[in-house]
Formats: sequence, C-alpha cells, structure tokens
Amino acid sequence: MKHPGTVYIVGAGPGNPDLITVRGLACLREADVVLHDRLIDMRLLDEVRLDAEIINVGKEAGDEDLQQQRIHWLMIEKAREGKTVCRLKGGDPFVFGRGAEEARALSQAGIPSEIVPGVSSAIAVPAYAGIPVTHRDHAHSFMVIAGSRSHDLESGEWLAARALVKAGGTVVVLMGLARLRAIVESLLAGDCPSTMPVAVISNGTRPDQECWIGTLGDITNRAQGMKAPSIIIVGEVVSLRNEIQWLELAAKL
Repeated sequence: MKHPGTVYIVGAGPGNPDLITVRGLACLREADVVLHDRLIDMRLLDEVRLDAEIINVGKEAGDEDLQQQRIHWLMIEKAREGKTVCRLKGGDPFVFGRGAEEARALSQAGIPSEIVPGVSSAIAVPAYAGIPVTHRDHAHSFMVIAGSRSHDLESGEWLAARALVKAGGTVVVLMGLARLRAIVESLLAGDCPSTMPVAVISNGTRPDQECWIGTLGDITNRAQGMKAPSIIIVGEVVSLRNEIQWLELAAKL
C-alpha cells in the first residue's frame, strides 16, 4: 500500500497575498494538489508549481455540510495517492474556518497533516484600518464572534458581547454584514450606548478596502451599500482611527 502524502491545512491570511506566512507559502509551493477556498486572493495561486493540480472547493449557497464532506473526501483521496496536499483556507484555519473539522477527518482516516496558522482577519483588518483591537487606555480585552450565527441574539455569547462592549472591551463580528441592523439593535437593547463607535470594513487589507465609521446610533444608515466580505468592530478603540490612518498616509507617499 502506498504511503499517504501529508495534508497541510494552511491559513492564507486576511486577503492581501503578502500576508501569508513564510511556512504557508512554502507549503503552497511544495504541494502536488491545492484545494483552495473561494475568498483567497487568486494571486497566491501564481506560487503553485506548474505541474500541480488546483481545485476550487469554495462553497456556494446550498448544502454546505455536503460540500464540506466533499472537501474531506478530496483531501483524503489525494493524500492516499501519495500526493502532498495544500488545503488553502482564508484567514486562520481554526478561526471560523472549519479547519478543526478537516483536521479531525484526516486524523480519523490516518492521514498525516500539519496545521499552518494564518493571520486572522479579526485582527489584521482592523489594523489595516488603523484600529487596534486593544489599547492600554481604551480596551484590555476583545471578543470575536460570528455574525452569520446571530439568529439567536439572546444567546449566552451575544449577552457576553453586550457586556464586553459596556465594560469597555472590543467586539469584532465576522460574517455579520447581512445581519448588521439586527446586531446593532441587539446591542442597543442591551443598554450599549448609542454613541459607541462602530466601524464596518469591506475587503480588508486589499487595494479596494473601504471603511465606514459611525456609532451604534447611525452605522446602519452609514454602511448601506457595503458588500461582503466585511467585518464589524464595536468599541471605543474605533475612535483611534482618526489618529492612526497609516494606510492612507502611505498611499500619499
């Protein structure tokens, strides 16, 4: 029986292809097969060997669980053929990336694997907008929560998010643009002040990055027309953007 190849579950970073890690880039260049997500920057595929097989496994609307099972099957089958596989995922594989499910499937199948962490958009996108998620004078903690799972805004996690905002911390919401109004209304209903600064950032770290600043009281109107992928940042640290617009300054030089 052929010895199985190794599957590298690689975080591609937050969008800008320059932000992939050195280890991640090495795995990408080494791979016989690359299974990539839909939202990665396609320029990363220029680093793949000419003889490598490239398969787009990005999920479309529909049965996501069935599509995820196909990804598991592809990783396992390609590795059983003795091939080195790079499973290239946006951001960090273990931050809302289903990377843990993929790693478990490989382990159960007896396939050797390695997790290559990536730079998460939860911290990189705010940084590219000049917004630190923590600051000595403003926030000593931050929380990352999935907006796509925000249908129960009275869950323990969302109650914790309200409490953190009121306590002076920062809440970063990924995949929450479609639920922006409901999320804002939930925070306001939890006695978060309407004057609390909020940022909505689209296409973070990319050349077409957009950033809209407002408050809980007006961000829903200000951010109309913004498109995914976007993240939402709630907290006093958002006000620091006026002092740390490094990206805009760099563009003028």
